[in-house]
Amino acid sequence: MSAVILQRIMRFIRSLLLAAFAVCMLSAGTPSHARSPFWPQYRFWWGDHAFRHKHQHSHTKSDLTKTPQIQDAPKGPLQIIISIADQRVSLYENGALIARSSVSTGVERHPTPLGVFSVLSKKKWHRSNIYSAAPMPYMQRITWSGIALHAGDLPGYPASHGCIRLTNDFAIRLWHLTKRGTRVIIAHEDVRPVEITNPQLFVPKPRVASASPESGTTTLASNDSVTAATTHAPLMSNTDERTKTSDPASAGVRAQKVVPISVFVSRQLNKLFVRRGFTPLFDLPIKIQNPAEPMGTHVFSTMDFQNEGAPIRWTVVSIPEKSSLNQGTPSKLHKGPAKRTIETILPTPDKANAALDRIEIPQDAVDRISELLTPGSSLIVSDYGISHETGRDTDFIVLTH
Repeated sequence: MSAVILQRIMRFIRSLLLAAFAVCMLSAGTPSHARSPFWPQYRFWWGDHAFRHKHQHSHTKSDLTKTPQIQDAPKGPLQIIISIADQRVSLYENGALIARSSVSTGVERHPTPLGVFSVLSKKKWHRSNIYSAAPMPYMQRITWSGIALHAGDLPGYPASHGCIRLTNDFAIRLWHLTKRGTRVIIAHEDVRPVEITNPQLFVPKPRVASASPESGTTTLASNDSVTAATTHAPLMSNTDERTKTSDPASAGVRAQKVVPISVFVSRQLNKLFVRRGFTPLFDLPIKIQNPAEPMGTHVFSTMDFQNEGAPIRWTVVSIPEKSSLNQGTPSKLHKGPAKRTIETILPTPDKANAALDRIEIPQDAVDRISELLTPGSSLIVSDYGISHETGRDTDFIVLTH
């Protein structure tokens, strides 16, 4: 009887040893990159000019276009456009769509703001200053009050505290392409840039002016000098991160860089404001025909200049004031598999042209702006005023809700 028991014990021990050996073999065969969710699987990205990972699986949340236009550096101005209803981000280069991917935006209690923004700062590894040091890898800040684009979990519906969560691969690729000042537009529905021509749009002139950032004075080709107004918008509270990104380069070095300008026309304020980079240059009152009638919000952007004397290309993104699908909240914004059918309607520049035709800008201001115009410069026309988010180390921020 004892011999039988001993045999059973020996068989049990052998089974345990075989099971342990099998587990060790499986562990040894596990790819090392599975333990690191970010950098190793993207080490080939810089050689992949189609904005696609070479080992990308066929099933992915990113819907990347097949046009192999994205290289190590963008060939023209970039625009990031986010659609809340579609939970999607679209990336445009020089006015052409080059990539799309899924996102997860803010929940009802912490909605993602709608409007016109730009990238204010970037950080590969960042933790939230507000929400329990939550990780925000490949963070690109668009407001100093806590809204940013970053890699995160995408459950298929809005789930953030206001930020725009991106897929890991898209966040990494986007982080390497953008720079401070890259335009970000957030709208309820999908909007896109379309080409526009209008005699009211600025035409670049030969740069015959020299600017002194310290004095705020622009010296023109003639003997006249125009002193730029230095009225600043209210400043936000200081943060360590903003201090680090203020780029304390010398004024002489900054003057040599080609920095796009932003022009903002506010129907609410009946004023025009100009910034170069994040620095206010001047502002002045303007006249708007039928000032009580809304104009909408339109973002006009200059594309790459083709050659000397060639007509400049402008695109416009018109942000709808209200959703045309206001028959209740779209099902895509809620948990669950239900989907909505979206009818694609190509935008037209009619409303943008109508808004431009109502604006009267003094000729001397037009001349000054034309001399400062570079690829990537923009003109924002809106019914709204400057958001309180606009301040030091920001471009114009315009909230449309």
